[in-house]
Amino acid sequence: MDTHKIRFVANRPWLSADSPSRPGPIGETLPDWYRSADRFAKDPATGAYHQLPDGGGRIPTWKACPALFDIMGSGYAYKTPCDIEFYEDNNGDIKARVLIAQHEGLVTERLPLDRFPPPQGYHARHFAWTADWAVELPEGCSALYAQPFNRFELPFMTMGGIVDNDKVHQPGSMPFFWRKGVTGVLPAGTPYAQIFPFRREHWVAEYDTSLTQQEMSEKNKASSARYRQPDGGVYLNEVREPRKYR
Repeated sequence: MDTHKIRFVANRPWLSADSPSRPGPIGETLPDWYRSADRFAKDPATGAYHQLPDGGGRIPTWKACPALFDIMGSGYAYKTPCDIEFYEDNNGDIKARVLIAQHEGLVTERLPLDRFPPPQGYHARHFAWTADWAVELPEGCSALYAQPFNRFELPFMTMGGIVDNDKVHQPGSMPFFWRKGVTGVLPAGTPYAQIFPFRREHWVAEYDTSLTQQEMSEKNKASSARYRQPDGGVYLNEVREPRKYR
């Protein structure tokens, strides 16, 4: 598998290559709820693993799904460089206060987007992130910027977008919404955007409707027999191609 280089360029004069908030592999920011989860189902009372009938093996949980790990662990993370306080003013509007003066420009307030519906349960008056670092990619490559995947516990929602970072080398701004009913301090080191670099390619869709009902059934049965074995791991150990981000 080819190795490509993503370059992060400091956008603040005081930043250094070892700044704690510098972008890094997003796999390093996996939350405690993910890290502490078990790959196999347990009896909450005894702690014993649930077994399939007739000694068929342990029953995998969502933690055993390689697809889930790959989407959460692929790419890089923009992280908050300091604590940020979110509070409501006397009118009930959500406000943000960056708690270290030199990072004041990290969060800016935005007016509601005309005809763009905010996510349900979030304030329409929203904000934008302005990253401390810009991204540079090799020719022919772009980057997907999005809310860290499956991080539903985070109290904000960063809007997604794609930038051709082989041509554009500036941080720009990423709008985000704040969840209603939540106030307090967002701690330093919180991942606020997932950066997934990819090579631009053209694709053409094809549609195959040739399988009979019996062929579909046999194909699905064979797939289940191979990949849904007790204790799992077939896809992870025999099929998946690991990707490295450092």
